[in-house]
Amino acid sequence: MSSRVLVTGGAGFIGSTLVDRLIAEGHDVDVIDDLSTGKLANLSSARATGQLSFHQLDIRDESVVGLIERRRPEVIFHLAAQADVRVSVERPNFDASINILGSINVMEGARQAGTGRVVAAASGGTLYGEPSDEHIPTPESHEHRPLSPYGVSKKSMIDYLAAYRALHELEYVALALANVYGPRQDPHGEAGVVAIFAERLLRGEDVKIFGDGEQTRDFVYVDDVADAFVRAGQRSGGLVINIGTGKETSVNELYQAMAASLGVSSPAVQAPARVGELQRSCLDVARAKTQLDWMSWTQISDGTAATIEHIRAQIS
Repeated sequence: MSSRVLVTGGAGFIGSTLVDRLIAEGHDVDVIDDLSTGKLANLSSARATGQLSFHQLDIRDESVVGLIERRRPEVIFHLAAQADVRVSVERPNFDASINILGSINVMEGARQAGTGRVVAAASGGTLYGEPSDEHIPTPESHEHRPLSPYGVSKKSMIDYLAAYRALHELEYVALALANVYGPRQDPHGEAGVVAIFAERLLRGEDVKIFGDGEQTRDFVYVDDVADAFVRAGQRSGGLVINIGTGKETSVNELYQAMAASLGVSSPAVQAPARVGELQRSCLDVARAKTQLDWMSWTQISDGTAATIEHIRAQIS
């Protein structure tokens, strides 16, 4: 059944993938994005359908509230964020202004528009702090104790969503995302290790691995994540739900597999470990199965191949 939905951060890597999926399902989609990190090119096919309305706007701008009230979306998918951990450490006020105050503007717009639900992107990599080995994969019941301003601001967003649910009956689901990767990921960003490796391998440049490379992450493909957002737009409520694969992959394993797929035999270059980097990160995804009937289906070999092909096309 088609409806009007709104996506904040909809020109970004994950947001634009979600927009394409929503339009394919027949929804009319409003996108709010200030294009600070998102790209209009990510929305080119969506704009051609006539089902997309694009609004270049910073979510910190109070006019966001009135815009949402006028557009009256049934569901808001809230992905706009300051998402760089290192930026949050250097500029905590800036991080909080977007991730907390900007998110409140989105919730106020939802309240005034009579929107039924907000599905928000949270961070599974920072929400739980540094879990001990016996808590990996990490369930949602684990204490929320983020160790960076970014993680704190995302936890605050969840707390505000819970308050709006109690005060205003605004339903929400917060998806705690693992390490999302895939086509359209920025190879020049902080967190996009798959895209960074792909671009450097394709250009024949050295690939840098920080620390011993044995640190693990839970890499989940962007199409699978978009599917989780769509499902959360229709079911469950009042919950944090982990979105990942439940499987750990070390940075060394990732590099070796990607290099082998491109016929590259040279080893990566080791660099000093980055301060504050988690040694292990992996999410327990049992709740997603029961609440959303969701699980990740894309194998990492297939997902990295698709990412490599996308970046190859960008380079050429």
